[in-house]
Amino acid sequence: MFRGINKLNLDSKGRIAVPSRHRDALREKCDGRIVMTIDTDERCLNVYPLPTWQEIEAKIDALPSFNRMAKRIKRMLIGHATEVNLDASGRLLVAPELRDFAGLDKAAVLVGQGKKFELWDEAAWDRLRDDWLTAEGEEDEEMPAALSELSL
Repeated sequence: MFRGINKLNLDSKGRIAVPSRHRDALREKCDGRIVMTIDTDERCLNVYPLPTWQEIEAKIDALPSFNRMAKRIKRMLIGHATEVNLDASGRLLVAPELRDFAGLDKAAVLVGQGKKFELWDEAAWDRLRDDWLTAEGEEDEEMPAALSELSL
């Protein structure tokens, strides 16, 4: 289970150092093999342990090929999926195309999301987080029933 927010820096080669508290889990769960792909709603990257990604990819690949939305999702998620390996120093190389998509330059934020991470440009994350915190009741989507029953 990946949780928490970590501020990171990309080095000159486009690598991020995975926080030490997640390195062992990633090595144990997937031998350090990771898949990065774009998010279809926001300008960030989704970072999955390989086995988790393989389950998702199989579901995406099984979508009907004549459905426009399904084709779009396949093109975006599978088309941008890039396998990377955690190096001996606990770093991941973020491909230039993925860095460009997410606007990653130097300062970044790694956000735990349970079975995956999101990787954001720090300024974009800060801006959107502030927007989300002030957007109470402004959402177009209906709240899922399970969420309305959740007690924190």
